[in-house]
Amino acid sequence: MNEMVADFRGPTTNFTALMDLPTGPVPTEPYRSPAYFELERERIFKRAWLCLGREERLEKPGSYFVQPIEVAKASVLVCRQKDGSIKAFHNVCAHRSNTLVLDTEGTATRFVCRYHNWTYRNDGALAGVPDERNFFGLDKKTCGLKSIATETWEGWIFINLQREPEVSLAEFLGDFGEQYRGIPYQNANKSILYVSHLNANWKVIADAFAETYHIPAIHPETIGSTFASKENPYARPISAQGWGPHRSVSTYGNPEYAPPERARVERLAYSSIATGNVLSAAGLDDMDVFLKHPAINPTKSQHWAVDVTWLFPHFQLDVSPGGFWTHHFWPVTYNSTRWEARFHMPDAQDVWQRLQQEHYIARLGEILLEDVGNTERTQQGLESGAHDTMPLQDGEVMIRHNLHHVQKWIDAETARDALA
Repeated sequence: MNEMVADFRGPTTNFTALMDLPTGPVPTEPYRSPAYFELERERIFKRAWLCLGREERLEKPGSYFVQPIEVAKASVLVCRQKDGSIKAFHNVCAHRSNTLVLDTEGTATRFVCRYHNWTYRNDGALAGVPDERNFFGLDKKTCGLKSIATETWEGWIFINLQREPEVSLAEFLGDFGEQYRGIPYQNANKSILYVSHLNANWKVIADAFAETYHIPAIHPETIGSTFASKENPYARPISAQGWGPHRSVSTYGNPEYAPPERARVERLAYSSIATGNVLSAAGLDDMDVFLKHPAINPTKSQHWAVDVTWLFPHFQLDVSPGGFWTHHFWPVTYNSTRWEARFHMPDAQDVWQRLQQEHYIARLGEILLEDVGNTERTQQGLESGAHDTMPLQDGEVMIRHNLHHVQKWIDAETARDALA
């Protein structure tokens, strides 16, 4: 792991050099090339471990959800078993390859294909075949759902689409997986989900949430004065670190921020519940263990606002004084992406907390629109071919780090080589 702390009153901190990255312009071709996207499909998304989210999505035995993974041309059925374990399968009937489960989530011990009524248990076993005697030596034991390698880490569900994963999840996560053990993900069973289909490369959208350099320009009326100040006018991050293909930055928070006089609803919403962060809808009362974890705000800076952690390739986990939220960037084509964001919050205990949460949701919607609304314009500019490279500043180190490891995975013959 490499880590460095910024000094806003001194020279620019060189996170890029500390993470052993070059400082020159980076290519734009990975954002606009259909051929490059096909390499990402085969070399990254079909070899890396992919995070699907929290296991709280499967509340009890029999719970399931269906996760489309367009970049792999796959539909994944994820099920909670009787013993509490989690299994994943290709959502494809073994008879004629029809899509098996059409609902996005639910509870069921059996699944019936709507084409010919083949029936499967939620452990993948084929349980029933109409007119079975008319087949030629059908062996039901070999006609179950095709399983997908599935592992959990700290309550997060991961799958690997290789038939025999080259590396384990522990190997894939590496030092990150060890350092981030023991974080209590409070309110993991309750979230607000935002979904958008955007005409932009998946990396364009992930990049938008991976740096704070844009905040004073894009978010002047929403969070511009939250993540920047006279001391730090360009919202430079506090620290940055990397673990193999994974990375994280700690963002700066303006210690003098207060809702302006004109923001009467915000002043009212946050007057009774201290969160320490206007991006949060949870109080600080139950956050002591969370905030004291050594991986969160690793420098323990008093100016800390949010940790933005990017698990390669497509998942971001953000933590702040009020809790955590996530982003999934699911590639569809070289210039289209399905983006999912989940923001976790507790059940409101009184009218004040409900007011705060309603304000929080409305505020988030505005901030997220400012972010993703810019991504399609960026994609248009990239596809114009006007520029073959782009210069990145030190605060955009996560973008540079991601492009470095994307190329490394594309060039590597095996997943193990890519992690070396």
